[in-house]
Amino acid sequence: MEARMSPLRLSIIVPMLDECAQLPALCEHLRPLERAGCDIIFSDGGSTDGSVELAQASGFPVIIAPRGRARQMNAAAACATGDVLLFLHADTRLPQGACQHIAHALSQGTHGWGRFDVFITGRPVMLRVIGWMMNWRSRLSGIATGDQALFVQRALFERLQGYPDQPLMEDVELCKRLLRFSRPVCIAHCVMTSGRRWEARGVWPTIFLMWRLRWAYWRGVSATELAKVYR
Repeated sequence: MEARMSPLRLSIIVPMLDECAQLPALCEHLRPLERAGCDIIFSDGGSTDGSVELAQASGFPVIIAPRGRARQMNAAAACATGDVLLFLHADTRLPQGACQHIAHALSQGTHGWGRFDVFITGRPVMLRVIGWMMNWRSRLSGIATGDQALFVQRALFERLQGYPDQPLMEDVELCKRLLRFSRPVCIAHCVMTSGRRWEARGVWPTIFLMWRLRWAYWRGVSATELAKVYR
């Protein structure tokens, strides 16, 4: 997948919770990146389906962290050795040449962080529209979602003390804090992410739910209260 290693070392952090079904394809996807020199860390929040054992059997390090995506990503970041941290959902796949795209995006020194465009896979055609809207909204607002494979310079991430310890909207809150330093660089190459969340709950109900949660968060409703609604 990666023809050569970029001079900027990348740590790829994968938070997981009961992702056994996703792991075989994900580990195969990450193997060329590992061979290219990327530091890859899985962070488990209490899986009971054999996810930890499967990732370890595939040769990847797994740390056990307190449950919660923000806590899991922060715990893995503390163990990372890369210059840049990339946070990857278990159902998301990076584009060809991802390391080089990131190195080029950050090489000018005007951005300390960024994200990829996203393409949502699945049967409903509306998923393509949702992905396009997410990319468009992110370019306007400077706010990225976890589905877009957020990446940030390690020094900047540590300066901000990592993800905020909250059960929802942790990616939105981190982006708001990162915007104090720079706008994100938006890489047009797409990560591919699963539409399973939209398909399981229904496309339109999920759209309305996410907009409702974002609107409430913008108005100051706590992430803890919103997490109860989300679940």
